[in-house]
Amino acid sequence: MTEKRRILVVDDEPDFCSIVQGQLEKEGFLVDVAYNGVEGLEKVHANPPDAIVLDVMMPEMDGYEVCKKLKADEKCVDIPIILLTAVASHVTSTRYTHRDGMATEADDYIAKPASAEQITESIKQLLG
Repeated sequence: MTEKRRILVVDDEPDFCSIVQGQLEKEGFLVDVAYNGVEGLEKVHANPPDAIVLDVMMPEMDGYEVCKKLKADEKCVDIPIILLTAVASHVTSTRYTHRDGMATEADDYIAKPASAEQITESIKQLLG
């Protein structure tokens, strides 16, 4: 029997985490959840997942910073990261930009609102 792949969902919106978790579990993944960047980093270092779904705008540490830290860590560099953000390329009212997201070493970049199915499909593609 093959071991189930583990996915870490890091997002400060509990309802969104629950929806994505439900969809991923339905597809046979094991899912862990963190509600901010600091908690997400702690969970990755305690038990590295097979892939990470990472929101950009979160309290304590944003997704860009989490992504940079993970991709700079030789133990985590190969973990696929999907960045999720509500930041559109034309929005100038926040310190987050679409260009900043595209400049990270994330493996995929999905604009919110993203469906759980869309996220699941990206994970499947990244994990082969």
